[in-house]
Parts: sequence; structure tokens; C-alpha cells
Amino acid sequence: MSTVPQAGGAPVDGVPTLLARILDDAVLVSPGPRREMADVVGAHLEARAGEHGGLLGALVVPVSRLQEFVAELVKRRPSAPLPVALSVDTGLGGVPKALSLTSSRAALLTTGTVEMPAPHDVDSVWLERVTEFVPDEVVAVVEPRRPDADGSQDWIDGVKRVVGHGCRPKLRCGGDRAGVFPGVTDVSRFLAVVAASGRSFTASIGLQSAARHVDPETGFDHHGWLNLLVAVTRALRAAPADGEVTDELVAEVRQALETTDVDALAHEAAAVDEPTAARVRAHLSSFGSTAPADQGAEMARLGLV
Repeated sequence: MSTVPQAGGAPVDGVPTLLARILDDAVLVSPGPRREMADVVGAHLEARAGEHGGLLGALVVPVSRLQEFVAELVKRRPSAPLPVALSVDTGLGGVPKALSLTSSRAALLTTGTVEMPAPHDVDSVWLERVTEFVPDEVVAVVEPRRPDADGSQDWIDGVKRVVGHGCRPKLRCGGDRAGVFPGVTDVSRFLAVVAASGRSFTASIGLQSAARHVDPETGFDHHGWLNLLVAVTRALRAAPADGEVTDELVAEVRQALETTDVDALAHEAAAVDEPTAARVRAHLSSFGSTAPADQGAEMARLGLV
């Protein structure tokens, strides 16, 4: 039996507030071979009905495969509308048609977010186009393009523009090459900027384990999802009331991201009280996972669910 107290106060449907609906199933947008839609939808529905189904948020569906996805749902007729995050891979012009299709199938699915990559020089003109295509009741999630090298001020300026325009910024945490794994410097500055602004953000694929580690096969440095949760908790506590991004705020976040002590991270997360857990999750909306069942099992091993 774990000695770790339950994270984030009283659980809801067996999952505490700090972790409820935190895992977006990103299998359909993961690098590698194209996944069969029937297999992905079947596995997702099975996971939602499983022991740790309360951890699952949305299924991320590329716009280019939306009709195929809807056809699979028609066959399966889920007992409740399936939460979906649309991933724009066909250009902004395809968003209205995609949203029209999802709204016509409200008995099968519900769309809470539309996620899209931003151009390198994201500006107010492009962001205005986003707000034209994405209705107010759907959250626009925008990923500013980050150069491979750590420490880009242009990238941070892009994050600030996304936040200032009222969109939810997205932090890409990894992929199929070393350059798409952001360094600690960039993640620290991203979290500090977003915490100071009071906005929420989404993290994408790349957080495959609880704690920071080096993949023995690829040599890539991976951030941990538990590092991120603890870093967000500390950032919210340290963020100045005036919204300034201070050196102290960045340093507080950086220390949480650099630790590899998974037990220490788990105990810190478990000590988060209910009001703080609600604040953290209002800030960190979710993170994408290509193996949600594995991460649910890891959370259970750590005594967090």
C-alpha cells in the first residue's frame, strides 16, 4: 500500500481533481505509422470505461480524418457524446466545415477545442483569422512554432501574443527528433509567462513518464508530466499579482522541471489541497498522451489515483 496521500483532495469518480480528465488521447496525431481508426476508437472507448477512465479528457482527431472518425462512431454508437479536440492539419479554411460536421453529430461527440500550429511570425492579423473561424463556445488552442535551439525570444514573444489575443497557447513537449523537445530554459519561460498572465495552456505529446529522464534508445531528454504539474503549482504560487515575469518566478519553475526524483515529485503533488488543485487544473487544461493506459498505470503505482 502506498504511503502517498491522495493528490488534490477528494476524488471524483475515483480520480482526484489534480488529475481528472488530464490525459488527451493523442494516438491519431502521434509520429509514426498511420493508425487504424477502428483500433484507436475501440481502445479509447475501452479505456474510458476502464478503471482509470476518469483520467481521460478528449480524443485528438485530425481534421483530415474527421469524416472517417465520425463514420466509426456511427457504427459504435457510444453511450454518451465523446469529447473531441480537433487538430487542424488542413489549414484554417477547413475549420468551419469541420465544426459544422461535429455540431451535426452532437449525439455522438462534443468539440471543446480546436488546436492548430501557428506560423513562425504569428501576429495579430493571423490571430484575428483564428477568431473568425473558431466560435466563442470553442477554445482556440494555438501552438507558436519554436526553433530547435533553446532560448528564442521570438518564440516567447509569439506565446505572449497568443495569450494576449485570448487564445490558449500549446506547449509541444516532444516528437520524433531531438529538436522538438524543448529545453528547460524554454519550458520555464513558457510556464512563467502563462502563469503570470493567468491564462490556461495545453501540453502536447512528449510527456511519456512521470519524471524527467533520458530515453536510453534515442538519447532524447524527456520532460515528465509530474515535473510539469509541480512546476505549474509552484508557478501559480510564485506569480506576482501585477502579472510580471520575474527572475524568481522563472527560477522556481526551472527547479521543478530539472528534478529527476519521482518520489519527491509525487509527494509534493499529493500534498496539493483541493483549492490549489482546482487552480492548477484551470491553468494546465490537459496534456497529450500516446499511451494513456500506461500513464494511468504509472499514476496508480505512484499512489496518485
